[in-house]
Amino acid sequence: MQQNSASNPFSVAAYGERPQMGLDVEFGADPASGAAFFQSDGRKHDDLKQMLDSNKDGLKLEAMKRIIGMIARGRDASDLFPAVVKNVVSKNIEVKKLVYVYLVRYAEEQQDLALLSISTFQRALKDPNQLIRASALRVLSSIRVSMIVPIVMLAIRDSAADLSPYVRKTAAHAIPKLYSLDADQKDELVTVIEKLLSDRTTLVVGSAVMAFDEVCPERVDLIHKNYRKLCNLLVDVDEWGQVIIINMLTRYARTQFVDPNADEEHGQGESLDGDAPANERFYDESSNSSSDAEASSDDEAPGKPKSSKSSSNNNNNNDKDKQKDKDKDNDNNCSNSSSNSYHIDLDHRLLLRQTKPLLQSRNASVVMAVAQLYHHVAPRNEVQLIAKALIRLLRSHKEVQSVVLNCIASMSARRKAIFEPHLKSFFVRTSDPTHLKLLKLDILTNLASASSISLILREFQTYISSNDRPFVAATIQAIGRCAASIKAVTETCLSGLVHLLSNHDEHVVAESVVVIKKLLQSKAAEHYEIITQMAKLIDYINVAAARAAIIWLIGEYNEKVPLIAPDVLRKMAKSFVDEQDVVKLQVLNLGVKLYLTNPEQTSLLCQYVFTLARYDTNYDVRDRARFLRQFIFPASGGSTVLTQNARDIFLAAKPAPVPESKYRDGNLYQLGSLSHYLNMQATGYKELPAFPSVAPDSSVRNIAGYMQEKLPGESPTRSKSSSQGAAKEAGDKGFLSESEKSSAYTGSSGSSSDSSGSSGSDASSGSDSEQEPGAPDQLKADRVQAQSKAIKAAIVSGQLIDDINNSSSSSNPIEPLAVATAAPSTGNNNNNNAIANSGTSDSGESSFYSGSSSGESSSDSASDNEQPQSQPKNAPVTSSVEQKQAKQQPESQPESSAKTNLDLLLDLDDIPPIGPVMTPSLGGFLTPGTPMLPGQSALQPLQASNRVELVGPSHTEFRHKELLNKVSGYGLQLSYRFTRSPHLYSAAMCTIELQFQNRSDQVLTSIRMGQQQLPPGMQLSEFAPIAQLQPEQLASGILGVDFNDTTHAIDFELISSGGCARVQLKPPVGELVRSVQIGESCHKEERAKLRGMNEHQCELRGVQRDLTDLQTLKQKVYECINVAHTYSSANSQLHCFAGQTLSSKSLVLLTLQWQTDEALTLLVNCEKMVIGSMVLNELRNALQQSFAM
Repeated sequence: MQQNSASNPFSVAAYGERPQMGLDVEFGADPASGAAFFQSDGRKHDDLKQMLDSNKDGLKLEAMKRIIGMIARGRDASDLFPAVVKNVVSKNIEVKKLVYVYLVRYAEEQQDLALLSISTFQRALKDPNQLIRASALRVLSSIRVSMIVPIVMLAIRDSAADLSPYVRKTAAHAIPKLYSLDADQKDELVTVIEKLLSDRTTLVVGSAVMAFDEVCPERVDLIHKNYRKLCNLLVDVDEWGQVIIINMLTRYARTQFVDPNADEEHGQGESLDGDAPANERFYDESSNSSSDAEASSDDEAPGKPKSSKSSSNNNNNNDKDKQKDKDKDNDNNCSNSSSNSYHIDLDHRLLLRQTKPLLQSRNASVVMAVAQLYHHVAPRNEVQLIAKALIRLLRSHKEVQSVVLNCIASMSARRKAIFEPHLKSFFVRTSDPTHLKLLKLDILTNLASASSISLILREFQTYISSNDRPFVAATIQAIGRCAASIKAVTETCLSGLVHLLSNHDEHVVAESVVVIKKLLQSKAAEHYEIITQMAKLIDYINVAAARAAIIWLIGEYNEKVPLIAPDVLRKMAKSFVDEQDVVKLQVLNLGVKLYLTNPEQTSLLCQYVFTLARYDTNYDVRDRARFLRQFIFPASGGSTVLTQNARDIFLAAKPAPVPESKYRDGNLYQLGSLSHYLNMQATGYKELPAFPSVAPDSSVRNIAGYMQEKLPGESPTRSKSSSQGAAKEAGDKGFLSESEKSSAYTGSSGSSSDSSGSSGSDASSGSDSEQEPGAPDQLKADRVQAQSKAIKAAIVSGQLIDDINNSSSSSNPIEPLAVATAAPSTGNNNNNNAIANSGTSDSGESSFYSGSSSGESSSDSASDNEQPQSQPKNAPVTSSVEQKQAKQQPESQPESSAKTNLDLLLDLDDIPPIGPVMTPSLGGFLTPGTPMLPGQSALQPLQASNRVELVGPSHTEFRHKELLNKVSGYGLQLSYRFTRSPHLYSAAMCTIELQFQNRSDQVLTSIRMGQQQLPPGMQLSEFAPIAQLQPEQLASGILGVDFNDTTHAIDFELISSGGCARVQLKPPVGELVRSVQIGESCHKEERAKLRGMNEHQCELRGVQRDLTDLQTLKQKVYECINVAHTYSSANSQLHCFAGQTLSSKSLVLLTLQWQTDEALTLLVNCEKMVIGSMVLNELRNALQQSFAM
């Protein structure tokens, strides 16, 4: 047997074992594995050809499998076409199917040989097997020869009437191929498409719509009679077909239905009801006005949960009330009802209702298609439904995230409110690639508002410490956009950006300079000292854009710095030849402006600079110099028109630039399209049609089986029988009608998006107007609902008091009750003013936001933040127990009944995030620890004054200390510094910045951490390995260490290509503490608890009080221990500081008290006795060296 198998060339085993000519051993003996690439052309695929010519079906099948495998791997198998096409007449079904797969791939390339088998293909169209018939049609349509167009046309016409849905689907796919080959066949193809569109099989309709889009998208009349069928079959179509149909129906809806948001263009403040308030938002009026239109289909309006206890009698009563209200409205508003009372078409509603369940689809393309449909077609109070579905897609692959975030970035510019409850879903993760980080950053900037800016700025503060330079630059630009758009935080952002000017990274400084330049254009008169500080940076910054921005600022506002501007021009004249072209152009502008304002000091400098520019190598600089010279040094030597108007030209006031998102133009294209993703029109893109001003006739869609139940033009009166059967019909609707009702998520999101203050109390009053006065149960439920909302409003008002008192440093005393009553009536004005008066971001407010979503969903937290207008002025602030009792009242019954499967599936708050999240920094330059005034704690609520809040460090050391010298490190020198910022891995870790420098003449590679020896209880987060370090090159890394509140040293190996070195790092005790802010009463209370062995005291003698500067004393304390100043006594005799240990969160309280004018008492209270003793010794030694006489 072995001899036979070896001698038989067609044996399968022999084929696998036989060595191939020119075969490399790395590739296998299988020709499909790529080994044939090394074979000679003369013997290429000879064995496969022999197998295909064999009489055995087993060998043919094996050969075809190998050939299809080669095609799947991208190998060229076109030379096998003659041998394969002969087997199209094979009796074996499996062989024939594989042959047709091969022919579909190569029929277009080998047209002449394929034409020889056309008769075989035509016979195969009558084959009993549906797969053979479909494959034959697929091959026929792939032969791109015009002479067989009639044959293909006949085959398509016959296959469109085939009994098999699969063959009809293939016929639909063949239609675009034939149309691209011969466009003259369009009329016949349209007839076939019309027939396929009327097919009721879900396998066919998707392909039929695809053919319609490719051949005759303008023939809308073909869709009219199939519209309702397509909507109802949509959920059962395959995913590819769903995407095609939804995109087509989006364009159809834009041409056949009136814009449901047309009132947005004409007066948003106009109300539909005559007795409604004039300032009612569209969200409320839409939900009220559209309820009548949707009542005909037994669907309630968005934002109104349907009570499960409602009966048919209540429905009748409600209908009577609605009819009375309608008659009254018609009498009062006959003049403007046509423009403001658009009732959504029932077919329009059918489309939205049938696509809504597809938001649960596992396919991201389907979800995106539904999202773009709602974005372009749905009423704006229903678009919020897609928010959670889109955010669910952010758990998918990076490619899907990129497309989804791109769409959200465009949507957030126009529909800001629907994504605000999900703000934290857009926080950047360390594992995100740069382009996703930039998209999330843009979305966060778009969503920034006066209420969420504190949380967003703290998040931005963390991003600035990233190693991704483009991301850091975009973060600084985002801070500038927030500062320009939200005036309340302009000062805070500006001070934070000025703080970045002292950053060790030159690129961070350069980007900050460019952003500050844009901000100063609107407030230069108030911040001329910043211009002075930036002028000093001209000697240190080498980035051309930053240098040009500084020079432009000095030239534009040279009158604010008359002593500095000429000196800057002198320095620039010295280095003019070596500057970049953009800097040279700004130096020329600076020279002209200074000559116009200060010619005595700058005329010679200007002549020197313009002479250098005249002979510059760049022609732009030479042309600019030749142009500007005529303004100050005219060739005629006398006064000219240019010299007379030079001041008006160069010193004119210039408008401040408005920073905008780069996705602002994304709304020009259809959401989710390639053109939208690229932000440019791609080939083949078709613009989305505009809504018609008058609705076309809807009767064209009325056919048997899908008749419209009630036309929009009919009388609004309803028969008694229809109202009695409303409850029963609503119960029979099942999932779809239940999902149509607005859920708790929809209502809460709608209320949270209403920034003008239209509140839940209005909605409750609106629902009361529809109820029968004699229904006691319903009235009782409404009364309980109103009471619970009043409780929520009072709690929110208390939080507003907390936020305002923490942030406001105004001298005007604010009474808490007055703030509580003013906040609901004026929206966010009080809160904005408080933030504007403070000039700093509110750490209390930030902690409120960061903890708001700990135990409840984002939709619940959004609804709890409502500010009712009808809140009484003396509403009491109830306790948490009363809140829970109020929430357990029957108010929760209608909400629970309206909670649908769709909302439960899309509720993302219980899903843990994937990957590490870049948590907001615990304080920093955007949240400075502002010490409270002596009387300020009296204004704070009890919980606010007793709260321990994390704040940023008051001092940060930028000097590096040597940890490893170049001798011990084999050419690698290592230095370190404690940044006093929380580590991203754990808040209990000290963040240590390591600076590596290659001091050898060889390239060092693979710098990483080796073996570690940590004492018990300690944890370490390694720095990112450094791949390569050139000679004299610097690199930095971040090391995180949890020292477990001890000063024991960590021991680890530092490995590089030069060698392995042992390193020991011992922390100072002052770096084991983080600064916190507490109130005066809390400080005294905690200090009283930490007496006895927890208290350490010493007295410094020889320190003169009158010779000791208070600020210098505080600075020395900050340098020694990372604490924050909490309060001082009125006579400056007592100074208190507070901190917290990193690991155990134990308070560290410092008290400095002058007993006499020559004796300073140091008092340290800490639960950790060892830490307290070491802090006292460290502080005593530092103060003695600095102040002891």
